[in-house]
Amino acid sequence: MAQKEKNKFVQWFENGQNVRHLVQAGFLILILWIGYEFYGFVRYYETGGQTPYFERPPGVEGFLPLSSLMGIRYFFLTGNFNMIHPAGMVLFFIFFLFAILLKKGFCSWVCPVGFLSEYLHKLGHKIFGRNFVLPKWLDYPLRSLKYILLLFFIWIIFTMPVDDVRSFIYSDYNKIADIQMLKFFMQISAFSLGVIIVIMILSLFIKNFWCRYLCPYGAFLGFFSIFSPLKVTRDPESCTDCRHCTDACPANIQVHSKLRIKSDECMACAECVTACPEVNTLKLRFNKKTKHHISIRVYAIILVGLFVIITGIAMLTNHWKSSVTPNNYKEMIHKLDGK
Repeated sequence: MAQKEKNKFVQWFENGQNVRHLVQAGFLILILWIGYEFYGFVRYYETGGQTPYFERPPGVEGFLPLSSLMGIRYFFLTGNFNMIHPAGMVLFFIFFLFAILLKKGFCSWVCPVGFLSEYLHKLGHKIFGRNFVLPKWLDYPLRSLKYILLLFFIWIIFTMPVDDVRSFIYSDYNKIADIQMLKFFMQISAFSLGVIIVIMILSLFIKNFWCRYLCPYGAFLGFFSIFSPLKVTRDPESCTDCRHCTDACPANIQVHSKLRIKSDECMACAECVTACPEVNTLKLRFNKKTKHHISIRVYAIILVGLFVIITGIAMLTNHWKSSVTPNNYKEMIHKLDGK
């Protein structure tokens, strides 16, 4: 009986998508816990200490990509690692490293919005029996929107003089950017809520609507992921042209007709690899000329390992916690609340 249960577990774990969903769930739980702690931290100061105290979780800075990009530019201009949002810079670097080494692994393995988007289009498929693919004449212009947004933000940040960058980084506005982000969602306007609902509804019909057309962070990672040596690689000799891989791809890539998936839309979810019925036809390979590959389980170990090791190093070298003191936060939160 024990052996039979063990075999069931082994079979479950051998399915690459089960492994990915497990990693996704782990990161989602971590993000929800960070959100819970951060809300408790802010409420403690808002209520004058009437609620339980929570230490500010540095991981919340992962939701401040523009501030992190500003900090990285400041580092390259001056050599100074600013300690206002250091964890944000570290996390930005980790996700950038994922793109360089592991394609857009952040989007399909870590990102909570990617997680929600994935399950929305799967729910839509279950309800309506299909997802819709926009015609190319509409799809390509819409896909350019996320790059236009990305270029806009990059142009603003990289044309700012160093003194202006420094002023922004050490401004009260930037110091409590995470708190203002929380306020945005806790006191969301009818217009903003309406936009979010529309995007969610569209995501039921169109796979990864936000990720595919509007996410500038995904555009940034997608551009650099093109240079990743790791790519889904197809062996044309054993391929039967069944198209299961293409049908499974959430990015609508024509996997069955490619030898190597170089597309910036590929999120390394490996759904195509799992869907392929032919052994060794679709694999994650670092080199198209070799038969050596890595399994989805090994991919998961590399991705989680890099995350744990680099965040651990940042903590040990004091490049993780913000230098903004609790008293500073108290003063700025009271100012923000008009007290």
